[in-house]
Amino acid sequence: MRTGFAALLVLALTRTEPLQAQEPAGAIVFKTCQSCHSLDPAKAGTAGPHLAGLKGRLLGSAEGFDYSPAFRAAKAQGLSWDDEKLKAYLSDPDALVPGGWMSPPAGLSGADRAAVADYLLSR
Repeated sequence: MRTGFAALLVLALTRTEPLQAQEPAGAIVFKTCQSCHSLDPAKAGTAGPHLAGLKGRLLGSAEGFDYSPAFRAAKAQGLSWDDEKLKAYLSDPDALVPGGWMSPPAGLSGADRAAVADYLLSR
């Protein structure tokens, strides 16, 4: 019995990776966005729209959110979210949607933007 316990203890102490799956990098980066955005379409009252089902969704089309005129115009043009647009928006929101009411996320590297874009487009 002691030998089995000792072997289990050694195995646990020498593992270099956690026993549970790690959170994707994009999920970790997204935590900074959660003060304004949610992945729950039913969550109301946030400063920004929910970001569930973002891939292929028309810009400015989350139900129940009061978008800026710039986002309403983007929706009328039929623009939809994809990897390229989301990364560009995260880099410089005003370049993609001038007057869109979102400040650029501070301190995000290109890798951070790519990770959060991949994460959001998979939700």
